[in-house]
Amino acid sequence: MRQIRVAVVGAGIAGLALAAALRRAGIDCHVYEQAERLTEVGAGVQVAPNATRLLHQLGLREQLRAVAVAPQAIEMRRWDDGRILQRTPLGSLCRQRFGAPYYALHRADLHAGLLSLVPPDRVHLGARLVAVTQRADEARLHLADGTTVAADLVVGADGIHSIVRDQIVADRPRYSGQTIYRGLVPADRVPFLLTEPRVRLWLGPDQHLVCYPVSSGRQVSFGATVSASDWRAESWSARGDVADLAAAYAGWHPDVARLIGAAGTVNRWALHDRDSIDRLSSGRVVVIGDAAHPMLPFQAQGANQAIEDAVVLALCLADAGPDDLDAALRRYERIRLPRTTRIQQQSRANAETFHLADGDAQRRRDTSAQTASGLDRHEWLFGYDAEQATTTSRSA
Repeated sequence: MRQIRVAVVGAGIAGLALAAALRRAGIDCHVYEQAERLTEVGAGVQVAPNATRLLHQLGLREQLRAVAVAPQAIEMRRWDDGRILQRTPLGSLCRQRFGAPYYALHRADLHAGLLSLVPPDRVHLGARLVAVTQRADEARLHLADGTTVAADLVVGADGIHSIVRDQIVADRPRYSGQTIYRGLVPADRVPFLLTEPRVRLWLGPDQHLVCYPVSSGRQVSFGATVSASDWRAESWSARGDVADLAAAYAGWHPDVARLIGAAGTVNRWALHDRDSIDRLSSGRVVVIGDAAHPMLPFQAQGANQAIEDAVVLALCLADAGPDDLDAALRRYERIRLPRTTRIQQQSRANAETFHLADGDAQRRRDTSAQTASGLDRHEWLFGYDAEQATTTSRSA
C-alpha cells in the first residue's frame, strides 16, 4: 500500500505535534510555515494531564521535566480581598489520579520540544499559503512564492485565521469584546508568588487575572483580561501599555497590583473564537487545533486540545492508504467533535462566570465554587485518554 503524502500548514504547537505524532506512526509529512524563522513568542501555557501524557508518549517526558513547573494547586480568589473561592489540588495528587502531571511552562519551551521531534528538512519556513485547491484524489497548496505542493491530505494547523478552514466552512472569527494583556516577570521581582508554585486566578467584575510560574520557576507568566470594544489587534507582539493595565486593575488585591507593577512590558491581544462546526474535513483537507476549534483561554485547554487532535488524527491515519482517507477522517471527526465542542462552549461560559459583578449571581457562583473544590469535577477533562478513545473507536 502506498504511503499517503501529508502536507501540514503551520508550524505552531498543533502542526508540530501532528508532525511528531505522524512520525511516530510511521507516516512522513512536510510542514509549511509562513514565518521566515521560528522565534520565541508567547508567554505561559498550562498543560493538563490529558495532554501531558500524550507529550510523554511522543518522547518529551525529560524535556518537559527540565523546563516546566508542576503547580501544587489552582486557586480562584476574590478580586478585592483575595479570599480563596476554590482550590483544586494538583501536584502528586493529580499525577497519581490521572497518570501524568499538570505542568505550567513557557510556550516557547513547549514549541522547542515539539520542534526537536521533527527532522529539520521536513519543516519549510517562509512558505506562506495563499490558496488551497482540490481534485478528486489530492489537494494542492499554492504558496506565495509560486510554488505548488501536491498531497493526498492537507492538514490545516494554521490557526484561527486558517486559510485551509475556508475549504470546509465559510465563517469568520468572533470578537469576544475582551482583550488580554500577557507578560512575563522575573521571579525575583515577585517572590511572594513563589512560596508554593500555584496557578492563581483573581475573579472580579468584567475581568480577571491569572498567573503561574514558568521556565523552571525563573519567571512568572500572567494574563489579564480587560473589556474593550475598540481593540482588535491579534498579534503576539502587539505592545500594550503597563500603565493602562494598572489603571484597569486599580483597587484590586495588593498582590495583583504588585505583579502588574513588576512587569516591564506587556503584549495585548484581542480575544476571538469561532462557533463550533459539525465537520472538520472536506475532501482531502482537514483542520486541527485553532483552525478547527479556536476557543477563548478561559478553560486553559487550547494547546491541550491541539495536542489531542494531533495524536488522534495521526492514529486514524496510521492504517489508511490513499483510498481509505474518507473513513479515517470521518473517524477523526467522530472522536474529536463532541469533546472539542463541549470545551469550546465551556470556555465561552467561563467568560461570563469569571467576570460577574458583585451581587447575587456572584455570591451563588462563589458558593458553588467552594462546594466543587477537588479533582472530581476535572475527571472528564484531565482523565480523558485520547489514544484510548481512538483505539476504542476502531471496534465501535
